[in-house]
Amino acid sequence: MFDHILGQAAVSQLRIDIGAGMLAPSLLFSGPPASGKGSAGLALARILSCEDPTGPDDCPCQACSRHRLLTHPDLLSLGPRPFFAEISAAGARCFREPDPVSRLLFIRSVRKLLARFSPILWEEDPRFKKISEGVFVLEEALDEFSTLQAGDLEKTGDKILKNAVKLESEGMSELIPIGHIRRAATWSHLAPTGKRKVLLIENADRMQEGARNSLLKILEEPPPSVSIVLTSSREKALLPTILSRVRPYRFIRRSPEVEAAVIRQVFKDTFPEVAPLGSKRATGINTYLSSFLPVSEDSLRPLAAFFAAFIARGSIILLKRKGVSPFPDTLVALGKYATALTEATLGKPGTDTQSVIATILAGAEKFEVRGLFAQFLQMLLQIVTESRASLGQAHSPTLIRESDIWRTCTAEVARAVGTYNQSPILALERLSTELMRGLVEPWS
Repeated sequence: MFDHILGQAAVSQLRIDIGAGMLAPSLLFSGPPASGKGSAGLALARILSCEDPTGPDDCPCQACSRHRLLTHPDLLSLGPRPFFAEISAAGARCFREPDPVSRLLFIRSVRKLLARFSPILWEEDPRFKKISEGVFVLEEALDEFSTLQAGDLEKTGDKILKNAVKLESEGMSELIPIGHIRRAATWSHLAPTGKRKVLLIENADRMQEGARNSLLKILEEPPPSVSIVLTSSREKALLPTILSRVRPYRFIRRSPEVEAAVIRQVFKDTFPEVAPLGSKRATGINTYLSSFLPVSEDSLRPLAAFFAAFIARGSIILLKRKGVSPFPDTLVALGKYATALTEATLGKPGTDTQSVIATILAGAEKFEVRGLFAQFLQMLLQIVTESRASLGQAHSPTLIRESDIWRTCTAEVARAVGTYNQSPILALERLSTELMRGLVEPWS
């Protein structure tokens, strides 16, 4: 029971609670990214449906077999999270060692994405007609993949990966919509086909306002045949009224040795860049998965610096035209710092917005993989912060005001892309316009 979740005392407590018949109706798995929260939620769903409660993790009963394929009708999972890197890593293992276990790992990684597009969640949503075409293509390709000979797996796997990227990019949003929670609530009140239903909501802190209130209603009176599992990397972002209605299980950041063991066990691979315990860097598993992204962090950072240098230069040009002198220290420092980061690879940015955006899109593979644009914005804010380290004006009114402008503008375009699927081109155009306007106006 939970044998594949390494290095987490939380699963030991889960074993005790299940064995004693003391499992709460609503649970919260909280902890850092890639700590096994989602995997534990899926394992719990299988355990609660198992026809033999004392059976092993590889129990051959029909309920467990369907849960391993993530096709059991008593499991409903939703919530925003990245899928591309995990699917790529699982595919890499499968193509290296095309045994049944590797093939199942790849199929499961894709089905985690497909679960987000269950008709149960999307009923009556006008967007689902278009999205359902991509879902059908992926389902059909998975059926083919499961019967292929080993030598034919990679070609079909590459096709699956491309379609998964498209579906994730076009269909996933950064916030859980209220409609998904309402439909999940309706599903929760229907009788299970087996022993028990499980509703898994990942990154439950990322919800639309109305969705939080709808979730609270389910938690206040949970249906007797449903276990509700929330996961979150930001427990404090959840409403206190939600926290008071869930049994918490805390997942910790695992040691570098355990991180490496997970990579070996799950992906049959090794990875040298496992961050030391206590480091502020991403965990070894996160870093390993990020290595499968088409654009690495090392490639994305110069692109963010290129955009920052462009904003600094454009703002200073506008101030010069208005006769403002001297220029704000913050803009001068940002221009120098960002240019130094990118000059050797991309050169100095020009003054034409379209050419700057074209350079960024080319370097970031058009941000086609979901999550890259949000990562770009995070790096942009990081570069702005780093550029001010030498100024010694942490509490100056100018620096505080400009920091608010950067945070507000990036948050708005992040929401436009992540929630409303605005194209990165339009988002960058809007971001450049609003940043320059906000940075220049007080000096005009």
